Amino acid sequence: MVEYEHTPVSVEGKRAVVIGGTSGIGQAIALGFAEDGADVIATSRSEQKVEETATEIEARGAQTARVTCDVTDGATLEAVRETTIETFGGIDIVVASQGAISRETVLDIEDDEWDHVLDVALDGVRRVTQTFAPAMDDDGSIVTISSLAARLSMANLPAYSAAKGGVDAFTRAAARELAPEIRVNAIAPGFVITPQNADTYAEGTEKREQIDDRTPLGRVAEREEIVGAAIYLASDASAYVTGEVLTVDGGFADSAL
Repeated sequence: MVEYEHTPVSVEGKRAVVIGGTSGIGQAIALGFAEDGADVIATSRSEQKVEETATEIEARGAQTARVTCDVTDGATLEAVRETTIETFGGIDIVVASQGAISRETVLDIEDDEWDHVLDVALDGVRRVTQTFAPAMDDDGSIVTISSLAARLSMANLPAYSAAKGGVDAFTRAAARELAPEIRVNAIAPGFVITPQNADTYAEGTEKREQIDDRTPLGRVAEREEIVGAAIYLASDASAYVTGEVLTVDGGFADSAL
């Protein structure tokens, strides 16, 4: 019999940074990495949220450090990079999960609001990549967070949609340029319940019914259901995967009726 062996889908023993890792999907990924055996630094602008998330990471037996950052300020990202290297001795995984959103229409959105969304959601991904990629060990993995808004027409989200479309394009460009040492992939979540949108997607609301009716799996996702995709893309099991946008949406995008 021919021997068969495959690389486990796991981030055990890896060293990860999750930018925007103290709330929403980013926090779920940070805690999921820690649960799976990675050491993780989860960071955002809020000292309180950084402290709370670090405590949860430690409760899962992982090593961490407490450091804030703002993705619009490259110097703060550099501080996170240096803290990570000092704490862990290197960097294997970087997740760019920071976010900003505007619900103004195409005709109504002002320059400052448009610029803010793109500065955080798109330029922030560029800054994260430029800051961390040169310091990452070979076989490193960068995971960006995209959205269904990058490929589907959604009302009142022009800046967010443009930013996420840019994230997809940047992910592919970075994957080409950083190969073969570093892989770069994106996750495009569908409708995911987080503490920030729990009321909007609550059962019985019109929005929830519309989503459930179109989604083949018949429901919205819990944020923990995005973690598996992140672990896969960050793990050695995806060693031959780069430049991909992995959609995790219960089949919503490809369901016409």
